[in-house]
Amino acid sequence: MTTPGLRVGVVGTGLIAGFTTTALAASGACVPVAVSSRRQASALAFASRHGLAAAYDDWQAMLASPEIDAVYVATPTAAREPIALQAARQGKHVLAEKPFASMASLRVITLACQQRGVAFLDGTHFVHHPRHRLLKASLADRIGRVQALRCSFFFPTGDRSNMRYDTAQEPWGAIGDMGWYAMRAIAEYLAPEAALLHSSGVLHRDPATGAAVRGAGLMHFEGGATATWDVGYDADACLQDLQLLGERGVITLDDFVLDWAQGYMLPRPGFVAGFHQHSGMAHAGDRAWVPVPSELPANVRMAQQFAALARDPAGAAAAASRQASLRTQALLDAAWASLRPAS
Repeated sequence: MTTPGLRVGVVGTGLIAGFTTTALAASGACVPVAVSSRRQASALAFASRHGLAAAYDDWQAMLASPEIDAVYVATPTAAREPIALQAARQGKHVLAEKPFASMASLRVITLACQQRGVAFLDGTHFVHHPRHRLLKASLADRIGRVQALRCSFFFPTGDRSNMRYDTAQEPWGAIGDMGWYAMRAIAEYLAPEAALLHSSGVLHRDPATGAAVRGAGLMHFEGGATATWDVGYDADACLQDLQLLGERGVITLDDFVLDWAQGYMLPRPGFVAGFHQHSGMAHAGDRAWVPVPSELPANVRMAQQFAALARDPAGAAAAASRQASLRTQALLDAAWASLRPAS
């Protein structure tokens, strides 16, 4: 009997791996069937929780299995490239967490996927929510040309035993973990093609571990658009603000990363995502609220998109997916290179 849907093997058993495996199973288009971990006990426990048929202590053995069509790479940043590369070379479609080790590393991965005729998608959720599609399609009509973007993304992560503080596994720290979302917002809403003219910023490191725990910066693009971003672990609060300043108004989101209504982090059942829009001298109480309901969580929609790309890996959507990832990583590389230590 053939298993319906795209059969996915999962590499990694962490928190995000679990959330995304649940989303894959809920998508109706993907079927998680196997997991691998360095520790067999972890793989077995994960497989039991998610109803997976196979558990491996060797990701290479899992990738060699004819029982999987695709792989979800949920490892730390430092380990992603070899797994994604081998998956592509063995004809498996690749869904990979982000960021990547470098632009050069991501180029190698996406090129391998393209050459082997398999799909590639990074694990960014917010771009799959209907709100994102509505904004992309209507920004010019709503506020004119976007002149500036302001973005802040913080959540409290002060536990130094957390993998995010391990510079060998996560060399980017908060800049990769949260800065990726800021760079993706820039790539999507502000400057999808405009050349980056200048980037500068400040980096804060944890004195005990050396991990990057906060960064802030300014980017200037060809045509005059600017972006300011501020991300980190050290505000002791969750903050995910995005503001788009156009020529004829402003759009504001205070939850641009997480899907509160049905999402995996602090869900608020019944909440409808949306955005505020205003122009002129309107104060906070007069800003128009534009609700954008979604029947499915953004990560489930992401899983559905992954399956759609796998059905047409040589199509325009697959090419656009690769390009969006490359643009985001290029901006992240540039931001990282421009950061200077905080005094």
